[in-house]
Amino acid sequence: MTELMAKAKILTVEDDPDIRELLRYNLEKAGYQVILADQGEKALELAKRQHPDLILLDLLLPVMNGLEVCRQVKMDPILQHVPIIMVTAKGEEMDRVVGLELGADDYVVKPFSVREVMLRVQKLLERKDKAPAGSCLKAEGLLLDLAAHTAAVDGRLMELTATEFKLLSHLMHNRGRVQTRDVLLDRVWGYNFEGYSRTIDTHIRRIRKKLGDRQNLIETVRGVGYRFQA
Repeated sequence: MTELMAKAKILTVEDDPDIRELLRYNLEKAGYQVILADQGEKALELAKRQHPDLILLDLLLPVMNGLEVCRQVKMDPILQHVPIIMVTAKGEEMDRVVGLELGADDYVVKPFSVREVMLRVQKLLERKDKAPAGSCLKAEGLLLDLAAHTAAVDGRLMELTATEFKLLSHLMHNRGRVQTRDVLLDRVWGYNFEGYSRTIDTHIRRIRKKLGDRQNLIETVRGVGYRFQA
């Protein structure tokens, strides 16, 4: 683990004390700084005060649920680029979709394995600041500055999450070549767990919406995956 990752600050929002302690123990054991919250309002307060590097967010929280926390974080100009991993129950598929639509980067399903959670945290943190200096990707009004981690379409700045940026840059790097969902899970998320391919479709839908009139740059290859136009 790099020094940067070891110092990363993780806001862990979970109302179940046993799960909260399990996550705290393993995150601290891995070298992360851990901030704990057991409800949504407290999580927002801590996020604004502590500026975490990543938020591990349970959706079933008392009073203010995780979806509302996610929405408010993504509306905050200072916090909107903080990666969010949602923690959901097996029967909450619609909530997961809504969470991804709101801008969450990933999710894990209870009951989860600690190894899976740690892998997802690690991969999201590794995704930061990886771009080589001075590198840009361009296509028909779309400009990705990999060093500055910014994207613009027809001169308009696009507000992309870390995962959306990584996914779009991968498609552009491989323009003209079909990328299967399995490949995208491996190259963008860094893992491929069974049943998680739907998250790709949600992220693609969000990117297309942000591309506006340029959304046809990303083609759907039915039954296979996606391709950025050559």
